[in-house]
Amino acid sequence: MRTRVVSQIINQDRRQLLTTVAMGVAAAGAASLFPASAVKAATGEAICPFRIKIPENDLVDLRRRLAATRWPERETVADDSQGVPLSTMHELVRHWQTDYDWRKVEARLNALPQFITEIDGLDIHFIHVRSRHDNALPLIVTHGWPGSIIEQLKIVDPLANPTAHGGSASDAFHLVIPSLPGYGFSGKPTETGWDPPRIARAWIVLMKRLGYARFVAQGGDWGSPICNEMGKLEAPELLGIHVNLPGTVPAEIFKLIAAGDPPPSDLSAEERRAFDQIKLAFTKRRAYALEMGTRPQTLYGLADSPVALASWLVDHGDGYAQPAASITSAVLGHTVNGHAAGELTRDDVLDDITLYWLTNTGVSAGRIYWENKINLYVAANVPIPAAITVFPGENYQAPRSWAEKAYPKLIYFNEVDKGGHFAAWEQPALFSTEVRAAFRSLRQSH
Repeated sequence: MRTRVVSQIINQDRRQLLTTVAMGVAAAGAASLFPASAVKAATGEAICPFRIKIPENDLVDLRRRLAATRWPERETVADDSQGVPLSTMHELVRHWQTDYDWRKVEARLNALPQFITEIDGLDIHFIHVRSRHDNALPLIVTHGWPGSIIEQLKIVDPLANPTAHGGSASDAFHLVIPSLPGYGFSGKPTETGWDPPRIARAWIVLMKRLGYARFVAQGGDWGSPICNEMGKLEAPELLGIHVNLPGTVPAEIFKLIAAGDPPPSDLSAEERRAFDQIKLAFTKRRAYALEMGTRPQTLYGLADSPVALASWLVDHGDGYAQPAASITSAVLGHTVNGHAAGELTRDDVLDDITLYWLTNTGVSAGRIYWENKINLYVAANVPIPAAITVFPGENYQAPRSWAEKAYPKLIYFNEVDKGGHFAAWEQPALFSTEVRAAFRSLRQSH
């Protein structure tokens, strides 16, 4: 690719964050920092290399803001029913301010090939790791909220280099891991319309631009509806999808849940369990989604206070129940409410929160809830081959009976015994095993 000088100023909110170099310089391993303002990384169909170099002043400012926090009084209950307990936030902020090191995760990210390309008028940041194994299957993996590409760091090597992790070379993937619009180092939309269908179209453009004539897609949280929408486009290049938050609930069942009506008497035990889990989620655990889905711009505190941002991302309305329990367990350093953190650590959580803070994407990331018009739980009706893994700590455990109707070309369905909403983060080895198994039958057509 020809050398490209990148100079056009774009989003002021990403000031002092983006770094990139011309292709020839990048090949030599160099990188440059644009010290004053964010820059447009690519125009047309150009794909430009990208490196992260957060100015030290930004990290100093973060610690200063943490030290200057004006704390509220302690909650008036002995549990988390009023939100993240003051003692939890005190300890998290103490560690964040004095012991946490952003440069470690920055180095991990920069050890991976990262790029920026413009799609539909917006800069898209992505990791692109090509496997050394012949006939590796191209795979695009999409994160959700309150996650980021940091969720996927632990699965990169197991999927791209399976022989080093107990797998077979025949299960290798070329990995593409993009940052959603408004998240991390991707551009922040300045117009409405960046909903899951539009992102799905952009992801197909991205994979084709990278030269992949055949590929598969995986997603959890927002990544699931985006994968579903990719499937509905029926692009000939997309062989199939794998999701770990599937849309399976029959429309008539969801209407009963929304109305507060009792479940039908003929539901199986698995279907009744799912009915109760969905009902609980929509009656007790959706305050965060309601706020971001209706008034995301009101959340100025996410841009102004790192403690406000951290408490919002740690809790997001769920407390010690799933899907936030694994994050809380990681923050506290011990299992809460029976939901273990798995391999998720306190520093992992702070890596993610700090990425949101340094890129000032607390509000822009939340706008996908405002943009969305899709019910993530109702039957997705995906017409292409689809695979599902059900993790016990997910928002709900999808019954196979519903999954077979919502995904009529279901090629793989498995219920595993550990892991939750942040499966790739919590259980990377198990998650990687599931992704390999999910797409194995499609490799013959690759």
